[in-house]
Amino acid sequence: MKTKELVLKSETNRKRLMEIVYKAKAGHIGGDLSCLNVLTALYFDVLRVDVNNPKDSLRDRFILSKGHCVESLYVTLESKGFIKEGVLETLGQYGSILSGHPTIEVPGIEVNTGALGHGLSIGVGMAIAAKMDKKDYKTYVLMGDGEQGEGSIYEAAMAANQYKLDNLVAIIDRNHLQISGDTEDVMGLDDIRSRWSAFGWDVKDMNGDDMEDIIKTFHSIDYDNKKPHLLVSHTTKGKGVSYMENVAKWHHGVPSEEQYEQAIKEISERIEKLENE
Repeated sequence: MKTKELVLKSETNRKRLMEIVYKAKAGHIGGDLSCLNVLTALYFDVLRVDVNNPKDSLRDRFILSKGHCVESLYVTLESKGFIKEGVLETLGQYGSILSGHPTIEVPGIEVNTGALGHGLSIGVGMAIAAKMDKKDYKTYVLMGDGEQGEGSIYEAAMAANQYKLDNLVAIIDRNHLQISGDTEDVMGLDDIRSRWSAFGWDVKDMNGDDMEDIIKTFHSIDYDNKKPHLLVSHTTKGKGVSYMENVAKWHHGVPSEEQYEQAIKEISERIEKLENE
């Protein structure tokens, strides 16, 4: 897809995200919105996945370590064709396969996640398996910045360097807000680039609010440099909905009817503009 098409796809998914969270009356909407651009880029430009063969042994693997933002993954999987039409309407209902965190019952989801700090460890295992089996698939892990307080992440980071996992890409959704407030007040991350570089990783910064920069950064990864890769995705919590942007209380929340209508109006106007350009 071209950049403009990816932007349009992301906005369409953003509107869909608002619809399902509002209907289900639950969702981690702030973090959903901040990582949606990256998810769109991954599934429509980066990942080698096949809707008709979701268990292809050569498929790229994706792990949503910040599993509480599963609603953004659901709408991405629906738009890609993994989740059939109508299933998203069951979110939050008894008997639905869609829960508040990713589960393998949902087509296209590799592992159950949500207990923060474990996604990268699983990703390291998948990347090692690819090396052992001499297969060229890549593994991508999306983490939250609040999640970086979990010590298991750094054990995984050391292992990834030890085994020279250049087929592993970790992404930090750096929106600066977690459930308790500003990340630097809760558990400061200092200089992420210096920290992960010291662990032996190839570190790149990217503007996670800008699709062009996201694509450029993914395409610049050197998968033969014997180093695991970290992308620090600088984003805005609640991206794309004016009253949610950079507001900590929208870590988890459901808009009122008036707020919902305002959000849909804002997103729809951007979609219309993109379609008419």
